[in-house]
Amino acid sequence: MRMNKLTFAAILLATITVVSCKKNNDDDGTTPTPPVTGNIIVTQNISENTTWSKDNIYQLGGRITVLSGATLTIEAGTIIKGEAGTGANATALLVARGGKLMAEGTANMPIIFTSIADEIDQDDIAAGNFASPNLAPDVNGLWGGLLVCGKARISASNSSGDVTEVQIEGIPTSDQNGLYGGTDDADNSGTIKYVSVRHGGTNIGAGNEINGITLAGVGSGTVIENVEVVANQDDGIEWFGGKVSVKNAIVWNAGDDAIDTDQSWSGTLDNFVVITPTGHCFELDGPEGTYAASHTIKNGTVRAEFDGNASADLINTDKNSMVSLENIFYPNVKMGQQINRTTDNPSVMFTNIVLNVPAADLDDYIADGSAPTGVTAGSSSSNKANATVFNGWSWSAIGGATAGI
Repeated sequence: MRMNKLTFAAILLATITVVSCKKNNDDDGTTPTPPVTGNIIVTQNISENTTWSKDNIYQLGGRITVLSGATLTIEAGTIIKGEAGTGANATALLVARGGKLMAEGTANMPIIFTSIADEIDQDDIAAGNFASPNLAPDVNGLWGGLLVCGKARISASNSSGDVTEVQIEGIPTSDQNGLYGGTDDADNSGTIKYVSVRHGGTNIGAGNEINGITLAGVGSGTVIENVEVVANQDDGIEWFGGKVSVKNAIVWNAGDDAIDTDQSWSGTLDNFVVITPTGHCFELDGPEGTYAASHTIKNGTVRAEFDGNASADLINTDKNSMVSLENIFYPNVKMGQQINRTTDNPSVMFTNIVLNVPAADLDDYIADGSAPTGVTAGSSSSNKANATVFNGWSWSAIGGATAGI
């Protein structure tokens, strides 16, 4: 068939490399990074509306951006795997301002972001085996993570005063697709449902890793429900301003903080489970500019000590933090873990925060004096997370981390 230059160029652009291999072990008994089986290797940014099918595994060959004006649709049951790499070579999926991610998994067919070292494949998904077949749930830093940038308001400043947009951490300043912030609190970056992000948080510089899920200036038009982060080297989920709310979230084995909020995020986190982050269970920072807004974190269960692992503390806030913490139960607490500040942060509200410790010892878990109103001791709480929403589709539930919650 004869082809003109334009037709030939179109075919080249549409061509995606497919490679095949088999799973194997090294002679010394260790499991190497496996070669890839039938993966579609993605090396170019998404510049037009694109659909990723559950029939394929998509391998991120670099930092892949959904550009402004484009929509990436990911079918339920699809697996996305990031290649290994650090620094400028870190792999991640970035949604730029004006781009959209429509990642709508289901309870029977979740969407899984993981590492190429993870041998999970389409057969596992079809069989309902959603846990990694070869990686432990504490193996982290193997690739980057999922970052979404939006046009909603943030509270940020520099030496010249307030700024309305800044560059997201984890993305080099040379890539302006990492800019976030604006004036549209109702901005819509898409829909993220039944999504599990695993083994991420690769280091891109000294002490600078990528979060499992980063929500930067994301607007309230964005829908995020039923999300999981497992074994991320940095934070589980971090908000930088914006107004997006998140419902039904679980973070297990974060290498730093589980829930991190910055720059006057003004949305709500409703119904969540946190399990043994290495750092803070909550790192809740205040505004960095003159714009000031509060957020709400409610209806959660936090295992600050579980299965031999323990978090650094229970709640960490700043003097200028603005947050309402409501209906949170800590069934697993160990001596030395504390709520770090309760007397000099007037815009932090505690309502029905229950620690499973003896009532006589409650003040030992408060860093700066007696337990404030709203923080009590008790062995049970009716106002805690509904963990049944994570059953079946989340690795955390499959792996027993939510048992008894």
